[in-house]
Amino acid sequence: MKFSYISHLHCPKCREKYEFNIIQQLCACGSPLLVNYDLQELKKHWGPAALAGRSYDLWRYHELLPVTDPDHIVTLGEGMTPLLRMDRLGAAMGIGELWMKDEGVIPTGSFKARGAAVGVSKAKELAVQELAMPTNGNAGAAWSLYAARAGIRATIVMPVGAPEITRNECAISGANLYLVNGLISDAGQIVGQAVKEHGLFDASTLKEPYRIEGKKTMGLEIVEQLQWKVPDVILYPTGGGVGLIGIYKALKELIELGWIEDKLPRLVAVQAAGCAPIVKAWEEGKSVSEFWENSATAAFGINVPKALGDFLVLEAIYDSGGCAVAIDDDTLLKELETIASLEGAFVCPEGAATFAAARQLREGGWIKEGETVIALNTGSGIKYPETVKVQVPVLEPGARLTRR
Repeated sequence: MKFSYISHLHCPKCREKYEFNIIQQLCACGSPLLVNYDLQELKKHWGPAALAGRSYDLWRYHELLPVTDPDHIVTLGEGMTPLLRMDRLGAAMGIGELWMKDEGVIPTGSFKARGAAVGVSKAKELAVQELAMPTNGNAGAAWSLYAARAGIRATIVMPVGAPEITRNECAISGANLYLVNGLISDAGQIVGQAVKEHGLFDASTLKEPYRIEGKKTMGLEIVEQLQWKVPDVILYPTGGGVGLIGIYKALKELIELGWIEDKLPRLVAVQAAGCAPIVKAWEEGKSVSEFWENSATAAFGINVPKALGDFLVLEAIYDSGGCAVAIDDDTLLKELETIASLEGAFVCPEGAATFAAARQLREGGWIKEGETVIALNTGSGIKYPETVKVQVPVLEPGARLTRR
């Protein structure tokens, strides 16, 4: 068997095909490229039993990943994050089968490590010397750290309002870090110019094909952890939307391989009310979104006014019978506290938004009694210390505690 069954890249808009063994960015038509595998050949040799005894990281699925030589793998042990029952929270919501896929325990503290692991590994295989990308924080942190491990230089531009700890992660890795007094869209313009002027590898969201492949392993893990059963609903915090696109891609590939039944979970794109271009597009029945002016939210990771892959996110929602939901900051921050007090999980604001969306969808009857619901927590709450404001009593030495 081959280590990877990658066959080619293709454009989901114009259907043009591209080789995978040279550096590729966007299609000539401007669309992101997607990775194809020889699934019919792989189906002859590979089944769930082949995973027995493999390491519990995302590289257990290497046949369905794009790196062709295991010597090029750059890893920090990412993947196979916990799928946790949320019984007390679920009871409060009226969802008896509520689960959390917890990406907060992955290296670098967020799900971005998945995309970085596969993207940087493939960049190494393609002999990339320096990459550049804009970021809202966590992606830049992950790509900086994985690039350092691979011996690849990284140039990162992030908004001044990005979480400080992600800034520190980039800086400590040795990346060339810059802050912009604006949004990720402004950072993207600066990076785009630098790519043109200096010939850097553009690792911006969906401007290289392999970040999706790392993110799709969340979908592979979910169904494996459910004993190759498909849940009814998966809720995902959506900014650039790569994770939701990846999960959808993983499920379609597993269906073609015959590993799961021909049934998709209903995919829910969760956005912040202060930046909800996908929600607006879905509500209007459109296939692409419009730029969201004056975007602002405490869930900084999903503050993306216009996603390059918006049409792919919307396709996944429509095809799966899903929906898109916007959550205001007060609601998601309240949910964040509720999750911690009921389940002992300190989730990120983006993750809290998915649970708030599940609560609303159950109250409205869209999530039905008895359905299995998976909410994605995409990062550790400790990466966002500024989202929680507390007042703690200060004691003098020798003081006695009183009951509160």
